[in-house]
Amino acid sequence: MAKVLVDTDVCIDLLSARQPFNAVAEKLFTLADLGKITVCVSSLSFFNLDYVLRSQYSAHYSRQVIAKFKTLVTVLPVDSRTIDLAIASDFSDFEDAIQYFSALENRIKTLITRNIKDFKKASIQVMLPETYLAKPHKA
Repeated sequence: MAKVLVDTDVCIDLLSARQPFNAVAEKLFTLADLGKITVCVSSLSFFNLDYVLRSQYSAHYSRQVIAKFKTLVTVLPVDSRTIDLAIASDFSDFEDAIQYFSALENRIKTLITRNIKDFKKASIQVMLPETYLAKPHKA
């Protein structure tokens, strides 16, 4: 089964129903729900998700949404080595660097984001959700 790291922006699209991106995010996470792919999310993403959701909804509702979301994904740790790699990298966006090195440290070969321009020097595949969904997926 394919294992992918999904960047925070795509997770926000799903959980906050951000138009017009939520439909593609729903399709991507449906593949995970059906057991066709394993969606990994860095632990850093959960902080960002809560921050965005609390700006739209109550803290209680945000936690409920995040708890349900957690059952759908594999949470990857962000440890000292990941942070050191991100610090030493030439990524202009530190959060993107953490996401990228979370994928590398966990031997994930595909990172899905709507922000591909910040991953130009990546040694793994970086794809838009639409591009990834266009590929065939088998359980």
